[in-house]
Amino acid sequence: MTDPIPLRSGSRRQRGRLPRRGVLLRRLALGCGLLAVLGCVGGWGYVSYLDGNIRHGALSFGNQGSVRPDAAGDTPLNILLIGSDTRDTAADLRLGGSRSSVGGPAHADVEMLLHVSADRSNASLISIPRDTMVDIPACADPATGKAYPEAPHEQITDSLSHGGPGCTVYTWHQLTGIHIDHFMMVDFGGVVSMADAIGGVPVCVTANVTDPYSHLRLTRGDHVVRGEQALEWLRSRHGFGDGSDLYRTQVQHMYLTSMLRRLRSAGTLTDPGRILSLADAATRALTVDDGLDSVGALAALADQLKGITPDRLTTVTMPYAADPSNPKAWVIPMPGDAERLFAMVRGDVPLDSHGRAPAASAAPAPTGPPVPAVPPAGVRVTVQNGSGVPGRAGRLTGELRALGFALARNGLNAPELRRATTLAYDPADRAEAVAVAGVLHLPPDALRETAGLRRPTLVIGSDWPEGSVYPLVTTPSAGAVPTTAPVQSGDQARCAKVNPAYTW
Repeated sequence: MTDPIPLRSGSRRQRGRLPRRGVLLRRLALGCGLLAVLGCVGGWGYVSYLDGNIRHGALSFGNQGSVRPDAAGDTPLNILLIGSDTRDTAADLRLGGSRSSVGGPAHADVEMLLHVSADRSNASLISIPRDTMVDIPACADPATGKAYPEAPHEQITDSLSHGGPGCTVYTWHQLTGIHIDHFMMVDFGGVVSMADAIGGVPVCVTANVTDPYSHLRLTRGDHVVRGEQALEWLRSRHGFGDGSDLYRTQVQHMYLTSMLRRLRSAGTLTDPGRILSLADAATRALTVDDGLDSVGALAALADQLKGITPDRLTTVTMPYAADPSNPKAWVIPMPGDAERLFAMVRGDVPLDSHGRAPAASAAPAPTGPPVPAVPPAGVRVTVQNGSGVPGRAGRLTGELRALGFALARNGLNAPELRRATTLAYDPADRAEAVAVAGVLHLPPDALRETAGLRRPTLVIGSDWPEGSVYPLVTTPSAGAVPTTAPVQSGDQARCAKVNPAYTW
């Protein structure tokens, strides 16, 4: 378990002090009504009252490593936003319906990553559909001590039931390689209270819609949804698009970007009464990581987001493909395209075209003493497929044999999907590993010394979905989001496409 990452006071390039009378409730910390927007509140007693509202817990159940600062010494900010389907309170039960689920495992029905650039000039919101199949790592519930073993090929929504949001955070990190600094989670009741505190969110539909599952019923055109109707909007999937969770992520993006535009234009943050209502609703609605366990921490976070304008906020759904094991119900991250999107976020490359990608870092230099050249015919190497692309290990094994590595062996599928390609080897086999890496053009940081390994083992990751040599890693251009990823800009007002089967 990693310690919570302390909040920085802001980017060095945009760091400023909060107005003295000003802002505990400031602007946006997005996600299904997840606002860390805190405004001015009077009196230390009231601040203490708000602090007492906040529920918090461990950030992550696994080690996420560290993040390298940019040239100015700043780092990006990544916040995982989670919408829980828990029905453990009377309010949630009334809103969510199913009494049979009371006390049962919670699910992370909404999962979005808010990425804020190191210079705080732009942000992106990336959704992963709830029915995406991933490997959930081993986790342990910090409250009960219950251990949950690794769960290969499970729906990502189930990660929340493996000990809480800290497991969802670690699952995202394992899948994407993105370092996550904070999480914010809201349940059904929290969505309703936040929508009411905001004064409603403008939405639009292309036709009359009625969804008997979420109970949403709207006429064609523009509406302002509040309270329970806002929850119905965010939960609806049958009534929109193709009736699946895949389009629902886009409908949720429409809600969130509209909410941001309303907060900026409706005078919400200059109305003292509205600010007090927002402060109380936000602190009651949220469960956060231990690093955000006070009004002061939430205010500092909100202050870091104050300069982002709607045209520099990009929402996107992860590229996905049908899961071969159940193509009608489940999806998997699309090989190649999903990794390219994750790489843009890891590299702090703007998803819009208004900015520029950071300067590329030099590849790490090889370490260790020189190794003697060895003939390929005597090199033993096992090739495993962790890319998610069927048949990948067999094809690359054949390529190695054609290059003279007659002892190359097809190890079939790796135990789990991998983001990055690696070549592990025992120290005694370093020369053999270097020979394999050389013909495949693997970067030096792909080699992993692992004592006790019987033979070098190449695990192909999703960063290498095709080809016989590892692709040259280049810095993507700003805005070069894969065309398979549905994208929307925060300054665009769109209407949700209604499923023809659910019109009236």
